Amino acid sequence: MKVWNGLDDLPDDRSPAVASIGNYDGVHRGHQRILESVVGDARQRGAVAALITFDPHPLTVVAPDRRPDLVQTRRQKLRSLESTRIDEVLIVPFDAALAALEPEAFFEEFLLPRYPLGALHVGDNFRFGKARRGDVELLASIGQRAGFDVRRVGAVEVDDRIVSSSAIRHAVRDGDVALAERLLGRPFALTGLVARGESRGRELGFPTANLEPDNMLLPRPGVYLTQVRALAGRHAAMTNIGLRPTFGRDRLTVETHVLDFDDDLYGQRIEVLFLERLRDEQPFDGPAQLADQLARDRAAAESYFARLRLPIK
Repeated sequence: MKVWNGLDDLPDDRSPAVASIGNYDGVHRGHQRILESVVGDARQRGAVAALITFDPHPLTVVAPDRRPDLVQTRRQKLRSLESTRIDEVLIVPFDAALAALEPEAFFEEFLLPRYPLGALHVGDNFRFGKARRGDVELLASIGQRAGFDVRRVGAVEVDDRIVSSSAIRHAVRDGDVALAERLLGRPFALTGLVARGESRGRELGFPTANLEPDNMLLPRPGVYLTQVRALAGRHAAMTNIGLRPTFGRDRLTVETHVLDFDDDLYGQRIEVLFLERLRDEQPFDGPAQLADQLARDRAAAESYFARLRLPIK
């Protein structure tokens, strides 16, 4: 999959692409349906299948106080897009000048002179241009004038709700990572570097990898059943997100205990995939009581992974 960073990065004399356009935060099941439509259409036409997306998120520019915590980092997003079989991604830098373009000007003056389209596939609620004034009907009119087809792709529903990035954010914040997985089509995940901790877990017999997450969106504090991608492997784990009330901390931490895994992960980049919420974070009278609870948590984690026939190591 080729990634183009802005229109100036494109080669000249491009053939018309079959594309979709949008933020695509999370590359969730609704996005996946649209991109399946893009890929199928592109293959029939012998055209490039593409996604046009923006960085940063437009609300960062037009309404910073409403900027969402994103479901995925840019790196995660690109990796998810690779699995959709599209051929290329055009990342358009979003700034105040772009935000000020009227819907027609965005396509006719900004995009199409450098990025010709054969077809554009969008969701039912697609909006574009200054103040989101453009809709699918206006897009179809622009396409008719400019010579590209517009295909509307219906929404995906899961558990009687329409799949959307905002629905996933709500699920993650509520700690309902199982729902988030159903909406995404894969587990919600945090990535980052493992930092040196205070070795509290090791002293209790439960060493942890202390993640400095790249992501701003974090699940609600509590203990979760997780998997860790690290050192070219995928390992069963349990992860605590919280303030460590037993030790009187006031800074949110992400600490992962990997089952039956003794390698030092300090300084490694890892990914933590959230599968199920196990319990709320809670204070204990002291380290011994915390260690007892961690032993119960570990037993529950081992039972969970055995039940799903997921390898513990």
